[in-house]
Amino acid sequence: MPRLPLGEWIDSAVDWLQTHLTWLFDAISSLVTGMYDGLDAVLSAPEPLLFAGILAVLAWWLRGLVAGVLAFAGFALIDSVTLWDEAMSTLALVLVATIVTLAIAVPLGVWASRSARVSAVVRPVLDFMQTMPAMVYLIPGIIFFGVGVVPGIIATIVFALPPGVRMTELGIRQVDGELVEAAEAFGTSPRDTLLRVQLPLALPTIMAGVNQVIMLGLSMVVIAGMVGGGGLGGEVYSAIGNIDIGLGFEAGVSIVVLAMYLDRITGELGRQVSPLGRRAIARARSLGGGPALWNHRPQPVVALVGVVVLALVAGGMNVFGGSGTPANAVTGAANVGKGKKLTMGYIPWDEAVASTYLWKELLERRGFEVEAGQLETGALYTGLANGQIDFQTDSWLPVTHASYWKKYGDRLEDLGAWYGPTSLELAVPSYVKGIDSLDDLRGKGGTFKGRIIGIEPSAGMMGLLKDKVLDEYGLDGEYRVVDGSTPGMLAELKRAYAKKEPVVVTLWSPHWAYSAYELKKLKDPRGAWGAGDGVHTLARKGFTADHPEAGKWLKDFRMTEKQLTDLEAEIQRTGKGKEQQAVRTWLKDNPGFVDKAVPVGG
Repeated sequence: MPRLPLGEWIDSAVDWLQTHLTWLFDAISSLVTGMYDGLDAVLSAPEPLLFAGILAVLAWWLRGLVAGVLAFAGFALIDSVTLWDEAMSTLALVLVATIVTLAIAVPLGVWASRSARVSAVVRPVLDFMQTMPAMVYLIPGIIFFGVGVVPGIIATIVFALPPGVRMTELGIRQVDGELVEAAEAFGTSPRDTLLRVQLPLALPTIMAGVNQVIMLGLSMVVIAGMVGGGGLGGEVYSAIGNIDIGLGFEAGVSIVVLAMYLDRITGELGRQVSPLGRRAIARARSLGGGPALWNHRPQPVVALVGVVVLALVAGGMNVFGGSGTPANAVTGAANVGKGKKLTMGYIPWDEAVASTYLWKELLERRGFEVEAGQLETGALYTGLANGQIDFQTDSWLPVTHASYWKKYGDRLEDLGAWYGPTSLELAVPSYVKGIDSLDDLRGKGGTFKGRIIGIEPSAGMMGLLKDKVLDEYGLDGEYRVVDGSTPGMLAELKRAYAKKEPVVVTLWSPHWAYSAYELKKLKDPRGAWGAGDGVHTLARKGFTADHPEAGKWLKDFRMTEKQLTDLEAEIQRTGKGKEQQAVRTWLKDNPGFVDKAVPVGG
């Protein structure tokens, strides 16, 4: 059967949409970004514990005293692990996605409930949307909206829309037909029947749909973190990339706290706003003989006063809290940046992490405000090409990242190589005897369990390994390349090395692993890996015109192998999450580096 070029048709459709509907995507992006930034600013403005108190009072009013205490304890825990800002960003993302989703889902569900034809058309579309893997939605999201929070919100909306539509339709269809007929018999218009009879009685089911939308939105925050969505999802993604169990657990617990709070609050709201729910609550209270202390709920007026007082206190602390020049502010001739914001992206390769946080520190010492975020390679290049990321310092050219340069090169500025030449290779521990070159791997698949431990599947060297190197040495079919991450590969190397087990991993030079372990670089007599790369700095189009000083510094930047490997080793010693602290320690040990890398005056 001939191959159906479905992928090519989709590519053509996407190209057409990009060409003709860019104005629409820009408008949507501006609207969503505005909603998110506004809500994030509101949620992040109050002092954490005071805002936690506001949320706790709300839980106390709706669920009881125990719920209020647990809510406060949960949000205090988030603040104690220094993830409050990330949690509020995540909450803003989920709320924006929920608001937009419900604005679409409820009217569509009402329409489907009143028309069998619409329902028949909508149902398979919803089935398709709900069964499609959620990560697939990120691909068009990145293409149409670039990297950042917008593609994450759009993907969340698409993924969470089906239950909102289904539960709205189901709730209205479940309303007793005799009630609807009675309303119509008394001359009630279809509009009033919907608003006064069907929707109120369908509210419990609709609120259950709202709950599902929120929960699905929270399930998407980690995926959104892969494309620069930030928040707790970004922390989880960073923890996955760095195999940081502690950070992953902290961020995961914070997501659980948000999920439990939103689940309980929306569930109780569903009961409170429904006539049937209010009757059930009143009946339960009348049979209970009075609430116990732990189930005590304040009167609405008391709860409202409590929220207002806490909000005013929080707002007062935010407005009248400390102001003026920060202790670490840059002044005088060194303040070249004058507070200008720069955005950096990086992939979780060791030299990328080291050079990114080095430049973050250098530029902040020159008065710039720098934000650095970890991304997948494809998302990183897309963000650069779309102008959403200012620059990145770890592009391996002309070989490893050739496919990305071919696709995006005309929309990027190459600021030159700051290190090179590099090399790509497969490596084995020195205790593995008789394996010195790629030729020696043939027929030895059983020794290595038929596996080559790889890194990120989007990395250029992974494509080169699968498409060329294995075939060149007759290893295709005998070995399976295990996709994963750089930290995952290093963790497997560490585990195997400790047990003296045979293992073959993807590595490159320079890399600190060669100083930490006794490893052999497998020779490449046929040159399948190609010539060595230079590590280039790439920037968005127009970066050097907008920031000439920073552009000149980046073009003139160079590092020796000793400097780079020492910095990587310092970052490894200092620990995950303390990269900039490690950079500062390294700079103290390398006096004069700052003035040479980012000179001012003269």
